[in-house]
Amino acid sequence: MPCYYIWTIGCQMNKADSERIGSYLERVGFQATRRAEEAEIVVLNSCVVRQSAEDRVINKLGALKSLKRGPQNPILALTGCMVDSRVDGLRNRFSQVDLFFRPQAVGELGQFLGSRGLAAPPKPDSLLPLHPSPSTFVPIIEGCDKFCSYCIVPYRRGRERSRSVDEILCEVRWLVERGVKEVTLLGQNVDSYGHDLPTRPDLADLLAELNRVDSLARIRFLTSHPKDMGERLIEAMAQLEKVCEYLSLPFQAGDDDILLAMRRGYSAKQYRELVERIRDAIPGVALSTDVIVGFPGESEEQFERTLDMICELRFDTVHAACYSPRPGTIATRKLRDDVPLEEKRRRREKIEVLQERIASEINRKLLGQTVEILVEGRKKGKWLGRTRTNKLVFFGDEGDHLGKLVRVEIEKTSPWAFQGSLAG
Repeated sequence: MPCYYIWTIGCQMNKADSERIGSYLERVGFQATRRAEEAEIVVLNSCVVRQSAEDRVINKLGALKSLKRGPQNPILALTGCMVDSRVDGLRNRFSQVDLFFRPQAVGELGQFLGSRGLAAPPKPDSLLPLHPSPSTFVPIIEGCDKFCSYCIVPYRRGRERSRSVDEILCEVRWLVERGVKEVTLLGQNVDSYGHDLPTRPDLADLLAELNRVDSLARIRFLTSHPKDMGERLIEAMAQLEKVCEYLSLPFQAGDDDILLAMRRGYSAKQYRELVERIRDAIPGVALSTDVIVGFPGESEEQFERTLDMICELRFDTVHAACYSPRPGTIATRKLRDDVPLEEKRRRREKIEVLQERIASEINRKLLGQTVEILVEGRKKGKWLGRTRTNKLVFFGDEGDHLGKLVRVEIEKTSPWAFQGSLAG
């Protein structure tokens, strides 16, 4: 049986896309392999949100040149955010690539394989995951209309396009029948869901419908935009028992002038007030956030305001990244990248040290407590799963716990994960 190999970098949307590409390829007669050298089809799912991610994609493409020259000579396809509607420049740079296809445009891959007599074009149900994990991603909205000044995503994934409630419900029921216990609803800006549909449902409406799906235990969603996090959605999180007490809510910077230059659409004060409303409505909610350091013009004083925000709000998780100019974005066209790389890295490290201390203190409170986790798999001989608040927990046991909700007593904590044993 011919083999395929998929290499993925980037966000959860890319991971979901790769899972669906793999499902299509398996349905038309290919099987997965962990080695590109064994594959007849190699797919790279790219990310260009930051220069470091783009560099990794370019290096991977370079490493595959020798494979294309060898006797195997696999079909090499590139997808993800490196690819938009204009691919002539990519063809000139990467002549070893046989096919460039846009994110989620698996039909273009199917048409290419069909032209070579290798496969039929995909049908909608052929993209559903063949081997879903107990916790599975479900894309609900593609693209973004926000056009934050630093972000390349709207230029690569286009404007927002929501899937219908019925289509999502059908997919989730299909997944649950195959053992899925938890779904994570995905979108570049998931809170914008539904505004482009005829009946204009919102994310709160979708959560309410999914909450009624039998045998579905948990629902998550990401990533949220503070400007679109409305009271109906907060109320839905608070009232719907299957919606987890976890929220990814990037604030990006703690200084109002930097937020304005980023075109984020809110102030630091408005973000603080939003967090207060969320925590009042959902006691024990875990918050994750994203921060960009070294944005054009960011002074030390402005950076300190970001540190102050982290100290004050005490997030469970903080993802800090150095600003990276992206060709075509507003910031690259209009602002000078004037913060030295060494300074960006110093600021990022300062945030990481601070957040490690905060996360240690937050997680230490769970020592000796019993938590419920959904077991998602095994790693290094131990079972692993996550709490409703997205805390990663490991425990050892000889039984088969995959896909089960189990209770674990926490015996050791760290900023990143917990160790424990089965309770009772």
